[in-house]
Amino acid sequence: MSKVLGVGIIGCGNISTTYFRLGPLFKGFEIIACADLSDEAAQARAEEYGVRKESIDGLLGADDIDLIINLTIPDAHFSVTKQILEAGKHAYSEKPLVLSLEQGHELAKISADKSLSIGCAPDTFLGSSHQLARQKIDNGDIGKITSGTCHVMSHGMEKWHPNPDFFFLPGGGPIFDLGPYYIANLINLVGPIKRVAALSSMATDTRTIGSEARKGETIPVKTPTNIHALLEFENGATITFSASWDVWSHRHKNMELYGTEGSIFVPDPNFFGGDVLMAGSDGEIMTLDIWDHPFAINNYKDDTQANYRTAGLADMAVAILEGRDARCSFDRALHGVDVMASILKSGETGEFVDITTKCTRPAALGIDEARALLK
Repeated sequence: MSKVLGVGIIGCGNISTTYFRLGPLFKGFEIIACADLSDEAAQARAEEYGVRKESIDGLLGADDIDLIINLTIPDAHFSVTKQILEAGKHAYSEKPLVLSLEQGHELAKISADKSLSIGCAPDTFLGSSHQLARQKIDNGDIGKITSGTCHVMSHGMEKWHPNPDFFFLPGGGPIFDLGPYYIANLINLVGPIKRVAALSSMATDTRTIGSEARKGETIPVKTPTNIHALLEFENGATITFSASWDVWSHRHKNMELYGTEGSIFVPDPNFFGGDVLMAGSDGEIMTLDIWDHPFAINNYKDDTQANYRTAGLADMAVAILEGRDARCSFDRALHGVDVMASILKSGETGEFVDITTKCTRPAALGIDEARALLK
């Protein structure tokens, strides 16, 4: 295998533009081909970004492709990743990795049998703000994390998304759609989760699309849209996690973690940047200075935001080449699926649910480590 992995993409929808646009920033891989069920969509992306258009079978069989990115809809993630592995390619999936533990265990067996790697988004926890929070926690600046709160709440996507149907079906909802960002960052900052409990509901059993050309069409809601969960971590910390698409407005912060010596306030895990605030035992809250982390540089939306999605893919590619653990690894992604599925199960049963999977915290991505991923 060369020092650069040849990469292909299956799924040429909106999210693919992020990988095509940001991929050239990073070492370890080169996107050289794409495919989609829609030949027109694949052709459009191939022409836009100067890569080779393939059929899905052609991409799976291509000799110059070492790794394939799975950017299909959540319900297809398992079947497409399975195809990728069976074709002898490494796989990197958009979140969520799969929709059940059974699917995850099947992928694990195939990857082990074929000595292949599986990685999965989100990689936003590698952002400068979240890694700054990680550094402060690892340094013991707020003591041992004992508790915290997380909130991701809005009124959903049906008012603006042209085809929001899948958001409200099993595999969607605020837990499986937005939960991966929060769970991945909590694993990064606090560690693996031991058990969960939850209450869940939905405000309505239909939603009305608000954007053209389907404006006024109603769609069914088949998954909880309002979830309040309690997470108990292996280190003893207890953190509440509220995820809802039944809220018009609120004033909760995204993530607050409380330690024996202070508190830290973490920005939205859906993004790489944002202010990190911290307080010591005196209770005085102060905004931390932005550190010299390369992922702190604004490069998105007229340089008003930092966006380094594909960093997790680059880290995985380099990890394969170097024979080390990838930060967006299969075991951490499957642990996240276990947590999210268990939250929904607890919401149905009203009982605590033990988490059966295990993982470790990913290695921190400090300044030098992040620079090493960039060209």
